[in-house]
Amino acid sequence: MAEPARLTAAPPASASSAGAGPDFDAALDPAVSRDLFDWLARLSHEKRASDHTVAAYRRDLVAFLLFLGRHRGARADRAALEGLSPADFRSWLASRSDMARRSTARAVSAVRSFYAFLDRQKILHNPSVASLRAPKLPHAVPKPLTVAETGDLLDSAGTDSPEPWIAARDHAVLTLIYGCGLRIAEALGLNRSAAPFGPTLIVAGKGGKQRVLPVLPVVDEAVARYLDLCPHALPPDGPLFVGAKGRRLSPRIVQLLVRRLRPVLGLPDTATPHALRHSFATHLLAGGGDLRAIQELLGHASLSTTQRYTDVDTARLLDVYEAAHPKGGGRG
Repeated sequence: MAEPARLTAAPPASASSAGAGPDFDAALDPAVSRDLFDWLARLSHEKRASDHTVAAYRRDLVAFLLFLGRHRGARADRAALEGLSPADFRSWLASRSDMARRSTARAVSAVRSFYAFLDRQKILHNPSVASLRAPKLPHAVPKPLTVAETGDLLDSAGTDSPEPWIAARDHAVLTLIYGCGLRIAEALGLNRSAAPFGPTLIVAGKGGKQRVLPVLPVVDEAVARYLDLCPHALPPDGPLFVGAKGRRLSPRIVQLLVRRLRPVLGLPDTATPHALRHSFATHLLAGGGDLRAIQELLGHASLSTTQRYTDVDTARLLDVYEAAHPKGGGRG
């Protein structure tokens, strides 16, 4: 038998310390070792996955390959990967039964991504991977930021780019999302004719349903500064927010901006542009805002959706309930 491969190929920096060792070296052959690092490099450089994601996926694949070696009694080579049956995948999932469902869901995503890479590269094809299903996760919404964290994020977005107009644009977009509680698609879907906003702004939400939102002066000022600096001609029927080439700004650019700022500001992975919408609702409710009014601002059809959308404690919700109900707390 050939000498097992040592993992000496240079992996992406984000993954280099996760899970390597003698047991892992013995678990696969040189070809799979190269496949693993090629896949991680693609995640890191082409897919622009975060360092955290790449490292987590590497740990998941290491654990999967080690299980495969134990399960089949032979190291994980390409033939073993191609020969796995649905029962083998079920056995792997069963071996993780004591782990958190979210962790297993991520591991399933990693394995499926690895197999998809091998298939695209015409290295191997295993139709049984289609039987691999992640455990169902409870529905969750992004956690809101604190008021201080929100302020830090907005301020940093205004200084992140060496191009002053792009920095102003980024600051304006995030300020608008947080200041008006918009979805990212709603903010980036606005046309130039919408600004300057004035005291109110009309946005088209899901299903084309329109709602009228109050606009804080700080939001109008942020957008005005961006427009003053923007080098592109912006026709009234064209996009309000544009990218470097003058086309409508992609949500991906805004998402990458926040992802880039998270480690700098010490923010959790749950800090996303959409989390600013949750922060808007939560901060309003915590400050005494009416739940029904917040429902209208967010464009929710159901009040229960607004309650799930805001991160407030039970005592605060009871205060709102007692204040609104005719029999509540002897206030009426």
